[in-house]
Amino acid sequence: MCGEGTVGWTAPKLGRRAVSDSAHKWGCLRILFLTRKNGKKWNDSYMLQKIAYLDCHSGISGDMFLGATLDAGFSLDTLKASLTSLPITGYELVVENVHDKGIRGSRLTVVTSEQEQPARRLSDISAILYASALSAPMRDISLAIFQCLAEAEATVHGTSIEEVHFHEVGAIDALVDITGAAIAIESLGIVQLYASPLPLTSGHVNTAHGSLPVPAPATLEILRRVAAPWKPCPIEGELVTPTGAAILATLVRFETPAIAIERVGYGFGQKNLPWPNCLRLCLGKSQSLLDSGEDGRADTDWVTVIESNIDNMSGELLGGLMETLLAAGALDVSYTPIQMKKNRPAVMITLICPVEAGEKLAQLLLRETSTLGVRIQQIQRLKAQRKQERIETPIGPIVVKVKRLGARIISALPEYEECIRLSRERNMPLEEVYAVAQQAIAANL
Repeated sequence: MCGEGTVGWTAPKLGRRAVSDSAHKWGCLRILFLTRKNGKKWNDSYMLQKIAYLDCHSGISGDMFLGATLDAGFSLDTLKASLTSLPITGYELVVENVHDKGIRGSRLTVVTSEQEQPARRLSDISAILYASALSAPMRDISLAIFQCLAEAEATVHGTSIEEVHFHEVGAIDALVDITGAAIAIESLGIVQLYASPLPLTSGHVNTAHGSLPVPAPATLEILRRVAAPWKPCPIEGELVTPTGAAILATLVRFETPAIAIERVGYGFGQKNLPWPNCLRLCLGKSQSLLDSGEDGRADTDWVTVIESNIDNMSGELLGGLMETLLAAGALDVSYTPIQMKKNRPAVMITLICPVEAGEKLAQLLLRETSTLGVRIQQIQRLKAQRKQERIETPIGPIVVKVKRLGARIISALPEYEECIRLSRERNMPLEEVYAVAQQAIAANL
């Protein structure tokens, strides 16, 4: 799908699943998932990693997002230097200090020298990004946002993704806004974004397709897919742009996090409204992770949890089902005895899987079991770090599983299969093998 370098790379053909589809099917492409996919782990630069909350009381656009990140400490020089690797020209970044109704912030404007922009396809955008020297996470985040836009445009216009021609969102200013957003996220060390409900306005907006109702059809489709929350707003005009909507749909969770706020940035839009027309970005650390202590840091990720209650399958079929689910990519499968209506004994199937495998495994459950429906949710996990290490014992080498939180070893246990192997090889009781292994662990770790 994506390579680690850029030299010699050919842009791939982009289809429905060209980019990781956690955003497109489950409403949230995790920034952490993208960085882990490209070889980074949560603890690689822990002290730099942040979460951010977007207060979208006045909507969001690409310019407003970039302005808010710049006001929160993102370096304009870093933004300019990174953008120079894109094979595009004919633009200038203008940043102004703005005071509006007692609030100070930054307004970024992308000034272009060309009046007419080519109508680019997603493959054209991909070629531009792959021709750049952007890091793999920056490129992947940018491409995911553009794919989100392409899917919405294809739905609205009744065509395929490959046939979608971007107009406004394919122009240089949109390329700068979206790529700049990805650059800002990595540079600020943001691993998770959250956002408030969005203002639902009315009126019309002028586009390449003519005058369209607000929210614009593509904007509405993008946010419909992730069930973004709206709240009424007594203003006519567009406050949430397609670019802003795609950034949200691809990267955020619409909820309020437990955050220890360190910096606040205000990114102003162009309109003059009865209130400060700004996007407010709160940057800080997850309070739950801070509470765990610096010496006991846990990894975190997101998984899909799928559940279903079944009262009419035999034990043999359920046993085979568990093997099928694990072979298909489930991380864990469990059965819980329950009592259902009509006093029927039943079992609740619970499986945990990577976010991107959720749809496939949900379909497998519907196809392979008697259930009429499944429950699906995304869950954040905190995980201790684990590692297998081989140590020497008086009865031979053995592999042990070491559990850590940060640099601190919490526990270490011999692997069951290793103990069984030594028990059979040495003709020793399994309990004695465990005792020897525990003594060796205590002496070596």
